[in-house]
Amino acid sequence: MLDQHSWALLRRLTRWLDQFKDCFGHRAQHVSLRQYVDGVLGDSARKSMSAMLERISEPTSYQAFQHFITHAPWDAELVWRRLRAVIPERTGILILDETSFPKSGPHSVGVARQYCGALGKVANCQVAVTAALWTKQRAWPMGAALYLPEAWTTDPTRCAAARIPATVRFQEKWRLALTLVRRTRAAGVTLTAVVADAEYGDNSTVRQTLHRLRLPYALGISPTLTVFRGTPTLRIDRQQPPPRNRRDGWPDHEPVSVRALSDALPARAWRRVAWRNGTNPPWEADFAARRVTPATDWRHRRLAPEVWLLCERGLGPTGRRRHYLVSLPSSASLKQLVRLAHHRWAIEQHYQDLKTELGLDHFEGRSYPGWQHHMVISAVAYAFIQRERMRPREGPQLTFPQARAFVQEIFTGLLFISRPRYMQWMKQAEQRFRQLRI
Repeated sequence: MLDQHSWALLRRLTRWLDQFKDCFGHRAQHVSLRQYVDGVLGDSARKSMSAMLERISEPTSYQAFQHFITHAPWDAELVWRRLRAVIPERTGILILDETSFPKSGPHSVGVARQYCGALGKVANCQVAVTAALWTKQRAWPMGAALYLPEAWTTDPTRCAAARIPATVRFQEKWRLALTLVRRTRAAGVTLTAVVADAEYGDNSTVRQTLHRLRLPYALGISPTLTVFRGTPTLRIDRQQPPPRNRRDGWPDHEPVSVRALSDALPARAWRRVAWRNGTNPPWEADFAARRVTPATDWRHRRLAPEVWLLCERGLGPTGRRRHYLVSLPSSASLKQLVRLAHHRWAIEQHYQDLKTELGLDHFEGRSYPGWQHHMVISAVAYAFIQRERMRPREGPQLTFPQARAFVQEIFTGLLFISRPRYMQWMKQAEQRFRQLRI
């Protein structure tokens, strides 16, 4: 039933998982890792623990399977650290974003009424801040942090029920994102740029930190953010007292909102630019770019670095407007700005593959350790599929769903080998079906 190519893939999976042995306390946990990865990569339509357990080739008890995820004391961050160390591609663009998991009840860790991107509205959900490395052809998971609202971190009873460690404190999403940036750099990964949406672009500390780390960025921003045209000069106006004290300075021109600056641009400032998101057909929109200085800290006689303001105007009378701050050099072309700003599409495909193919959002556990464990093992399984896509082959490169389907077929074959009754049942069902057709 399984040919030599199938057995070779299973050996590669074994070698891949062997790299994580040191992250677990004893052999039983490493065996459970293999079983859970088998479940994630297998053919169960639902990736809950009970559904996966029914379809793995090396069955264990439900209690042991559940214990490994929800109660076993292994460190998820240690596994993340190993994963960042062993990914084969080491240079790319880091994409920061968040993904949400709709929930119906109030007991799952971190659940709250908040904006849910999966539903496009405020709803009961969990939200995770994530980082993925885009290397022109593939995305690699770099980390995921569960956002815990203050209603959780200030409620000791709730934290104890979800087994949230006492060391975990409330952190804004932008702080979680910067932690992921630092961890990725600490792993020796070379970041050519960082991209994110307005959740992070509106935050001056995020921009300042990326400047300090010398990381180019393209960050979405809100139209209400204020900027100076070009770089203003701060001066002391002797006729009028400064805003707060004599040490402060006045800029030589007033800041304006991004929306106002964009609306005031003449027609000749706009150019139509096409870009391509992966293998999808090209997209088009009108763009304009101006050098600006974000209006932050100028009252303390400190100016933020000058950057590009990239304005996007969708085609048609109702075309959507978007704005970005891009820290590429002043010599950068408009096409370079557009291409960098639109790298965020890769994270959407990344989420779709993780959820649709590997059931990232199927986890039904309620505890903090369980959530952390499920996320990192899903990332380990995802990275294995990406490694398989890198293997040389004739013809075009496999998409993630195609590569995963091939792996799933092998695990289904293993299931039939290990449980002959499944094959007998399939043959009986096929025979009945033929009789019905006759």
